[in-house]
This record gives sequence, C-alpha cells and structure tokens, in this order.
Amino acid sequence: MRGAGVAAGLERFNDAPGESAIATLLACCGSLRWAQRVAAHRPYPDLDSLLAAADEAAYDLSPADLGEALADEYPAGAQPDAPQAAHTALAAAQAAYESRFGHAFVICLDPYRPDEYLDQILAGIRTRLTHDPDDERAVSAEELRGLARSRLTHAVAGHPESDIASTSL
Repeated sequence: MRGAGVAAGLERFNDAPGESAIATLLACCGSLRWAQRVAAHRPYPDLDSLLAAADEAAYDLSPADLGEALADEYPAGAQPDAPQAAHTALAAAQAAYESRFGHAFVICLDPYRPDEYLDQILAGIRTRLTHDPDDERAVSAEELRGLARSRLTHAVAGHPESDIASTSL
C-alpha cells in the first residue's frame, strides 16, 4: 500500500499536533504508552519506518500496557447477512473466550478474504481456548500488533472505511 495518498497521509500524521497523533495511534492500539512512544519519534520518512517503530513499541509493551490495549478491543461481529446460527455461534464462542481470558478475542484477518472472516474467527477461538493464559497473552499480543499495523496503515493511507483517518489526521 504505497503511493501519493500514503505520502500525504504520513505527512499529515508527522505534522499533526501531538494530541492528534496520539489520538490516531490510540485508535490503532489502546495502549497510551505505545501511542506516546510512536508519536514521540515523528517525523517518519516513510510508512515502513512508521510500522517498524509501531512494531518495536508493541514488542516492548509491559503486561499492564498489553492489558490496557486488550481492554480497549471489542469482539468482531459476523457479517449482518450471515445466518442467525452464525451470529449465535460467534456470540457463544466469544463469551467463552472472554470468560476464560478476561478480554475480547483479537485476531488480525488481513491475510483472509471477507467471506472467510467468520470461519477464521471461530477456528481461532476454538484453537486458542486450549491455550494456557500465559501462552494466550503472547498470541493476543502478536495479533494485536498485526491489528495495530493494519489500522495504522489504513489511517495513514486515508482509506474511507477508516474512521481514524477522517477524525484524527
């Protein structure tokens, strides 16, 4: 995802007041420490540098920072036109996950087509319910890092589906 839109979005991000940059970043990952750290290293020469800094900050999240970021996440829903049984299955799986681990199930669906999302979410929850809490926190942290990268890329690129781009940059 490169081009003039990304360059212009990155320039807006680099030039934005600190509070605006932090607000954009918090919409990508709910850890204040992560957002402050990424914002503090502006300006970024290109998207890859921004994403590398976001990754580095994500790898350094303390358990409390990770908990803060996970608490800010919300469970994904099924497509509105999915059968009622799919909505019910997803709600039950998410409730079981949240009951076991104390936070919303997070998964980065970038490698998948939208028609595969529900299957990937349900399969991911089934698999990850077998994890012990420490292993699941590590997996959740990695998924959260992927989500943050994806959200940040969309925010900087100014995608219309990204409310972040229109409200914070």
